[in-house]
Amino acid sequence: MKIVYLGSGQFGLECLDALAGSSHSVEFVVTQPANPAGRHRRPKPTAVAQWADANSIPFFGTAIVNAPGVIDMIAGYEPDVIVVIAFGQKIGPDLIELPPKGAINVHASLLPKYRGAAPINRAIINGETQTGISIITLAVKMDAGQVLGQSQIDIQPDETAGHLHDRLARTAAPLLVDTLDKIAAGTAVYTDQDDSQATLAPKLKKSDGFLDFGESAEALARKIRGFWPWPGASANYVSKQTGKSDRVIIAAAREVKVSNTEGLPPGTLNEYLEVICGENALEITKIKPAGSDLMNFRAFVNGRQSKPGDMFVEIDR
Repeated sequence: MKIVYLGSGQFGLECLDALAGSSHSVEFVVTQPANPAGRHRRPKPTAVAQWADANSIPFFGTAIVNAPGVIDMIAGYEPDVIVVIAFGQKIGPDLIELPPKGAINVHASLLPKYRGAAPINRAIINGETQTGISIITLAVKMDAGQVLGQSQIDIQPDETAGHLHDRLARTAAPLLVDTLDKIAAGTAVYTDQDDSQATLAPKLKKSDGFLDFGESAEALARKIRGFWPWPGASANYVSKQTGKSDRVIIAAAREVKVSNTEGLPPGTLNEYLEVICGENALEITKIKPAGSDLMNFRAFVNGRQSKPGDMFVEIDR
């Protein structure tokens, strides 16, 4: 089948590679416009635009995919199906109804759970032990289309959102090709979602990563994994001796069972330089100070001569 691909993020690159090696043909790619990046703010093409360029496939960047001119451009390639992965724009009904074999989406959750822009992060933050990939038809309502295929994987105990993102991207590729094969053969099964079981995974904001140490260490450890590498689980580190404050991102930590016999306020470093939380404590292993590289917590402690009584403080929202 002839495919027009709509996508921007790296999540879809494994699928694009798989499509390039399949019996189907990616005829055209639509992606987000290049955005200024780096010190000199030069326009940087999306990961998908770079893939299309490297594979000599025509592509177009637009901020308004539903504009009549863009729809006409897509229609000119006479796609049998439109594939949408991590595109970043809502697809309107004119595009959904354009290809004769439909428009489909690859979504990183076991729908109807975690509809929305941040399913990987939310699954980790909420303590899920399993997630997966769903391939669905596009619908006007977000992530509510019919399910054509799913693949389930376990979430590892110490897995970050970044690592799970990459594993799910690899999981999606063979499932997408298999689903397209079935669509082409007329054997695909279209199953309605149970809307009563739907949960939401709204888009993340930078402030979502601001840690409140009054929460349990278990919940905070999940947030630290779920917010890495973006937006990052952030706090202010305050030295008791100097009063100096540093913005940091906690990149890795584990829950430690402790009894706070001294009644230390949440966020305080105890005698073992563990962070007291609303329940138990966090043993930090990796941390990234603002403007610095990721480092082991021991190097951070040594560089700042950290002592018990120093604190991690929630950032003002």
